[in-house]
Amino acid sequence: MGFYDLTKKEREKLAREVSDAIRLDLIENKSDKLRAFASDTDTYIRKNAYLTVGRIYRDSQDQREAILEALDKLSKDNDEKVRQTVAYALGEIGKVDAEIITSMLEQALYDDHYSVRNAVIGSLKQMSEKNPKPTLEFAKRFLHHPDPKIRREIIHGVELRGRTHPEDILPLLAELQNDPDRMIRETIIHVLGQISYKKGCLEKVIDDLSNWNNKELVEKALNEIIDVHKRYERFSDKSTEEAKVY
Repeated sequence: MGFYDLTKKEREKLAREVSDAIRLDLIENKSDKLRAFASDTDTYIRKNAYLTVGRIYRDSQDQREAILEALDKLSKDNDEKVRQTVAYALGEIGKVDAEIITSMLEQALYDDHYSVRNAVIGSLKQMSEKNPKPTLEFAKRFLHHPDPKIRREIIHGVELRGRTHPEDILPLLAELQNDPDRMIRETIIHVLGQISYKKGCLEKVIDDLSNWNNKELVEKALNEIIDVHKRYERFSDKSTEEAKVY
């Protein structure tokens, strides 16, 4: 039976049990229970585990060292679900204390399994939104990484910050506008669309694109921006027609 097959009351009870078990684990300098939850086949149990780790880290300074030691140990686990959960937990910690987890996050960035690398993207998104300065500094280090897969993960990872502060990530995207990898350029186009439709964002995006030299990419980006306004019209600051006119 999965997490969401339970009643709300049962889910709340299970969430408390997960939290209590992980907290006790950390007090005893163990990671057995955390590993068990991190390897669970139910996505929501794993999510509950990494959210709990983040909450304990934020609320209990005396347990931070134990948490980091446990995550460091589990980041080398053979089970990709465990490593994935660790990557998400790093993102929770990185919202408040990014510098301390960057070396482990970098390790996860190179993981052999796509689910762990995708977790890094998710963590970077959360971190860039809540704790942008150190997160964007981390991202810049890999902007010209020789592996296009890494470059693409970084571009995706800063997207959420761009939805509220496009000016923070537009310079990073501009640096890669002539990237030789087609997937990188397509990801840039996707991100430009995603950071264009909230209040005050279209103006900043268009102003910046007017200075880009890759005119083919810019044209595709403009089409994507209009399409995003059409798809998200209920949530967009401007209507599709207003976006076209602008």
